[in-house]
Amino acid sequence: MFSYVDKSIRVQLEAEGMMVTLDRQSRVVPSDDASAFLSVLGPVPIPRLIGGEEVTLEWYPFVRRTELSAVQNAARDGSPDAIRELLHSSMSVNSVFALPGLRGSPSPLVRIHSCCLTGDVFGSRRCDCGPQLEQAFEQIKADGQGAVVYMSGHEGRGIGLWAKAVTYLLQDAGHNTYQANTALGLPEDSRDFSDAAIALRYLLAGRALRLLSNNPDKRRQLEDNGQAVSSTVSLIAGVCEHNLRYMRAKRAKGHMMPDDL
Repeated sequence: MFSYVDKSIRVQLEAEGMMVTLDRQSRVVPSDDASAFLSVLGPVPIPRLIGGEEVTLEWYPFVRRTELSAVQNAARDGSPDAIRELLHSSMSVNSVFALPGLRGSPSPLVRIHSCCLTGDVFGSRRCDCGPQLEQAFEQIKADGQGAVVYMSGHEGRGIGLWAKAVTYLLQDAGHNTYQANTALGLPEDSRDFSDAAIALRYLLAGRALRLLSNNPDKRRQLEDNGQAVSSTVSLIAGVCEHNLRYMRAKRAKGHMMPDDL
């Protein structure tokens, strides 16, 4: 999946203001500009039930500008790391799901959510991801302004679904969630939130957001990439006997969680 579409359709979408190209500073640039980095599409209307009430969200998919030729050149050069990075960036189509009016919201409540197929889709209770996602939508709806940013390439804190499945077996044998990653020779957490910061800086025109998260690293990465954060709002959901060790491991890593989990 690459960032471009058929040229005639792309030109039409750009003329209608439904597709824009951003540089790393969130500035709109021509699609063929040398500084082109991120493509943002939308808004696409997405009707969704939140707390039993239908709400039509505004969907802004965004993806890095990776051309097929760049992948082909990396393959010819024989650099596995370069190929892996290009394929990861071009296949990770991330999303902003916003309440109507986000672009005019003075202080939106925003959740940056890393994808978790097992929790978000299959309903696994080994983590708190699925309940956090649902509660995030409900809190944002109750607040009246905001968005959920869904990062699709963050499975298992960046290791992917297959490796994540292996780490579950390692956790059952006694490792915590971070130790299981490193036992496979993988990082504890390799997630990159810079693309989310670029998209949000564009959509919010530089306005600060309130971050719905327990993870201080998300705030640090957003601020390091130019997106102002006025405050952090904790999000505790889905705590149960199946994920208590997981939650306590996150708390030990600095996540803002109560002592009486």
